[in-house]
Amino acid sequence: MLLVTANPLLQSLPPRLSLSGGGSPPLRSRNARSLIIGKATTEGSHLAVHNTVFEPFEEVKKELLLVPVLPQVSLARHVYSDSCEDAINDQINVEYSVSYVYHAMYAYFDRDNVALKGLAKFFKEASVEERQHAEKFMEYQNKRGGKVKLYSLMMPISDYDHLEKGDALYAMELALSLEKLTNEKLLNLHKIADETNDPQLADFIESDFLEEQVESIKKISEYVAQLRRVGTGHGVWHFNQMLIAEAAPA
Repeated sequence: MLLVTANPLLQSLPPRLSLSGGGSPPLRSRNARSLIIGKATTEGSHLAVHNTVFEPFEEVKKELLLVPVLPQVSLARHVYSDSCEDAINDQINVEYSVSYVYHAMYAYFDRDNVALKGLAKFFKEASVEERQHAEKFMEYQNKRGGKVKLYSLMMPISDYDHLEKGDALYAMELALSLEKLTNEKLLNLHKIADETNDPQLADFIESDFLEEQVESIKKISEYVAQLRRVGTGHGVWHFNQMLIAEAAPA
């Protein structure tokens, strides 16, 4: 039985009000404070079931069928396309390749007959940063249930001296080209995420890489402009000292 508080206007109704169709009237007296209503109709009950939005135990049945049982298949993989998995493995290779080149630059400028410690430190830190980017993509690949595949790396050049530009400007221009190439690869990865309707991958790229990549391009562009001004002589040494001062703790 359902108890519903009566409207105060019912108190003004005549005491012998009855409903057509016979049966006991629901209102017993003018002073009644409540209205007794019988059990809910079949139509009302059907309406309540019909309006159900989410039936988890019914909808989860199809997901249970998709849970892999083979031990070599990822349990975490969900709405993650093969094209996204392959593209992330390609990006891992890009990040490691750039890191490899930067590490070779660090080794060159750290030589005793080159001895530009500021440039050596800059490229060493850049190498570590690119390697960290590769590892971040590896972690994301595992998080989404993909398989990390590490490809072969091309051997970088060992000497960066240039007859016209000098070693510092030549290496910095090469670094700028690598940063722009990396940015193109990231944008292509973002495009693949959009085409495969993977907003989680797109958000990961936007949040962790794109802004930082633009900042790196801007920073190295300024270094290139400064090295073009100072030439290949004593100005390179002053530029090197500037990098050392920037890296020194405040």
